[in-house]
Amino acid sequence: MKIKEGFVLRSIAGSNIVVPVGQTSAEFNGMITLNDSGAFLWKELEKGSDVDGLTAALLRDYDVDEQTARSCSAAFIDKLMEAGCLE
Repeated sequence: MKIKEGFVLRSIAGSNIVVPVGQTSAEFNGMITLNDSGAFLWKELEKGSDVDGLTAALLRDYDVDEQTARSCSAAFIDKLMEAGCLE
């Protein structure tokens, strides 16, 4: 699992925003706002994590059970795939 080149996470006025840069900005119209846990998962994806890696990271850093962590990880990846941010 890999974030497509041309998407970066920025903190703007206290908000976590994924913005397209370079050529991607001409192809992707908009930006994505993430809450703190979404930004946490995005940073894990930047390290090359997959659903298992995201689940493990959530279990390590958040007070959540494994089923919830896995479900949230899979849903997050699905949303980013729909948006065209992952390859």
